[in-house]
Amino acid sequence: MLHLLPQHEPEVGPAYAEAVSRLASVRHALSLVDAGFSDGPGDDLDERVAAAWPLAGEARHRCFDRRSARLVGMAASGIEALLSQRQKNREPHRAASEALVNEIRRELRDVAGIVLA
Repeated sequence: MLHLLPQHEPEVGPAYAEAVSRLASVRHALSLVDAGFSDGPGDDLDERVAAAWPLAGEARHRCFDRRSARLVGMAASGIEALLSQRQKNREPHRAASEALVNEIRRELRDVAGIVLA
């Protein structure tokens, strides 16, 4: 049957939008830092987190918020350190860059796992 009125779509609350936005911003930063160490940030967890978010419960939401905020801070600090080396016309140490990329990837999986568990 053809419906001419718009169908109701579930609205995404501001808490969810901010949560997924945090992960997306970290993944974007990871793609900037990755610089050829691998194939990029890997698995895009947005869709899986979106599907699991409403079922996760308030306690998991709060835990996700705390951990994702810490992840953003850690990623920002690491990326800032690498960028400061580039601003001084020095190439950041490759092992340090790889370690940062690996740590960010691990943390992304762990933070998403809070909601996906």
